[in-house]
Amino acid sequence: MELVAGRLHAAGLPALPAEVGRPGYDRSALRPGIVHLGLGAFARAHLAAVNDAALRAGADTGWGICGVSLRQPDTRDALAPQDGLYALSLRSADEHGRPRQQLGVVGCLLEILVAPEDPQAVLARIASPDTRIVSVTVTEKGYCHDPASGRLNLAHPDIVHDLAQPQAPRSAIGFLVRGLQRRRSAGLGPVTLMSLDNLPANGRLLRGMVLAFAARADVGLADWIADGCAFPCSMVDRIVPRTTDADRQEIAEALGVRDAWPVLAEPYLEWVIEDRYAAGRPDWTAGGARFVADAAPFETLKLRMVNGAHSALAYLAVMAGWSTVDEALAQPGVARYLRELMRTEIEPTLPALPGLDLAQYREGLLRRFANPALRHQTRQIAMDGSQKLPQRLLDTARARLATGLPMPGLALAVAGWLHYLRGADQAGRRYDIQDPMAEALAERHAQAEQAARQAGEGPSAMLAWTGALTGLAAVFGDLGRDARFVRAVAQAAQSLRSLGVAGALDALYPPPR
Repeated sequence: MELVAGRLHAAGLPALPAEVGRPGYDRSALRPGIVHLGLGAFARAHLAAVNDAALRAGADTGWGICGVSLRQPDTRDALAPQDGLYALSLRSADEHGRPRQQLGVVGCLLEILVAPEDPQAVLARIASPDTRIVSVTVTEKGYCHDPASGRLNLAHPDIVHDLAQPQAPRSAIGFLVRGLQRRRSAGLGPVTLMSLDNLPANGRLLRGMVLAFAARADVGLADWIADGCAFPCSMVDRIVPRTTDADRQEIAEALGVRDAWPVLAEPYLEWVIEDRYAAGRPDWTAGGARFVADAAPFETLKLRMVNGAHSALAYLAVMAGWSTVDEALAQPGVARYLRELMRTEIEPTLPALPGLDLAQYREGLLRRFANPALRHQTRQIAMDGSQKLPQRLLDTARARLATGLPMPGLALAVAGWLHYLRGADQAGRRYDIQDPMAEALAERHAQAEQAARQAGEGPSAMLAWTGALTGLAAVFGDLGRDARFVRAVAQAAQSLRSLGVAGALDALYPPPR
């Protein structure tokens, strides 16, 4: 039932409850020095929130944000009537496990463009003299690359289109290159291109995609980008669940006005960025960011520990029918599995991180996952597995195999994804596979089922089934040819199929007697 009639907007900020944070700077003086491609909840709960803190701490007025939605107008339609304002709800639980929230209004989002409606406006904003940083959160699939090789997929439909239609790009890579092309033609200087996605060496990956595209479009442009633009690598860690209608209503009641699209997040935030910028930057340390010379060790820590454990949990939880992360963590065996997976298989593959207590980090991560106030949907984490597995789980598996070490926990996580591709949990409840390779995965899954039928019963059937699926080179690369890997995953798949998720977890890491 709708209880609040008014709408969040700039003129109403003074009337918000005293406990609600709000911009403490003159929004009318801001100019958009940051263009952000992929204006989803994550960017609004991370980049914009940290940037807002920098502005409140006295950063200059040239660091407002222009957000770009690359596909849908829904974010623009929700926030434009609110002058770009929205609430950030930091969700946690008290000592009794009761949910609580800290609310603040973020004010540095000045403009929202919808790329399909007006690609020229997006290109013009990238080429504006005010623009100094272009950042991206487009998820793994937004880079139009082959996840196993890391190369630009020149056959990707969006890349084919963008090379042929320079005035109306579709992909983030196309917009970046064509916008930089305009800057160069106008005699403007280079900018910083900053990836905030969960990808290893994300800055170098973005640089590779941009230069590969630019080389096809204009060799001179590729040289100009390579010589002048900066591509810092970064690691971002904050859990940001989807906003539900119930969240909207709860936040409206706390604000006293409606917010069409508030954002939820955990209080925890870590942002580690290489301090390499072509045209300056705000002091994001005011919002908790940390600038370093080399982000690689932190990226590996995040991808293998946080994202790897998250994905491992998600696929097993979806298969078992556990809908949220905290629900899954409450099940016997799940926390034990994740703790042992991290301690015995992931942590030995990590680079040196002086001053970091891995045991403390591991236990803190489990507490973050168990946060009941987030209600983080396991199916949300399970999306786009073909793009996520290579860096979240398979790189760790390679590191284990390279030193001859076993990987039963990782094998169970990979087997969980393979079972997830069936599109039904262990109780027979159906769900859609949301993945850019969904058609290829469905075709390969059908081939695997056929291979299993031809192989007969029991372990031989699972070995054939697993071999067919892990033979998909676009995801598994050379791992599908490693008999040790295929055999380990097949054994885990057999355990899942015969014992179910809870039984497989207990078989791998028996409960204490």
